[in-house]
Amino acid sequence: MGKDSDSDLVEQLEILEAAPAKGRRGRTLIFVHGAFAGAWCWSKYFLPYFAKKGFRACAVSLSGHGGSPGRERLDWLSIADYVRDLEQAVKTVGGDPVLVGHSMGGFVVQKYLERAEAPGAVLMASVPPQGLLSASIALAFSNPGLFTDINSMMHRGRASLATLQHSLFAGPVAPDELQTYYRLMQPESQRAMWDMTFFDLPRLARERCPPLLVLGAESDILVPPAQVEQAAQAYGTQAEIYPGMGHLMMLEVRWQKVADRIIEWLRKLKLDRV
Repeated sequence: MGKDSDSDLVEQLEILEAAPAKGRRGRTLIFVHGAFAGAWCWSKYFLPYFAKKGFRACAVSLSGHGGSPGRERLDWLSIADYVRDLEQAVKTVGGDPVLVGHSMGGFVVQKYLERAEAPGAVLMASVPPQGLLSASIALAFSNPGLFTDINSMMHRGRASLATLQHSLFAGPVAPDELQTYYRLMQPESQRAMWDMTFFDLPRLARERCPPLLVLGAESDILVPPAQVEQAAQAYGTQAEIYPGMGHLMMLEVRWQKVADRIIEWLRKLKLDRV
């Protein structure tokens, strides 16, 4: 989907989609990945599961990520560029979608809400509106080796398998799965990381804030529970922290608990139907 025109960036953005069974007209969801990743991180579990539950599940690869264009100019891409990608993805898929953002993707969703409306949004292990600074300082002091490895990943898209395991998951991951994720991970825009640290933090007063579900992971060392709770507090809601989970909640062993909670929330607010 979305690769028919060479002249229009929106037509080139990679958008993976899982459609519900014929005759079912559930709400469209757009999933937005975090740093170092792409739409692929949603495709193993979340997209087929949400489609099975009656939703039209779409995941976008932001510019320079996954199968989307722009890798050669990755370091020049800003959070504002990623927000424009999300705007174009919303126009492409249509259907007044609920937005689900993970980590950096949750930050992009927050910035999107400064410019546009959404019926609802889910922030999963999201960078909080206060930005990355406090979490980065805490990690640098508590685990300087891991902090160095993650910075190396930002520049070269590569870190050790041990770093990948420790920083993204709460427990052991099958070696073949870890190798697959390792091959799919990539560098991240340094400009976007600075935007999330200092230069382009969300302006809450400008946001058209819809109902929000804020989720975090107990063993997340990149966006710790305290940061997730900080985000929830800023938006006047309560964070829900999942025990025994690491940062990549959509790929953790207990991923279905997170998916089911999102579905329960959507149904309670009657956001499961258009």
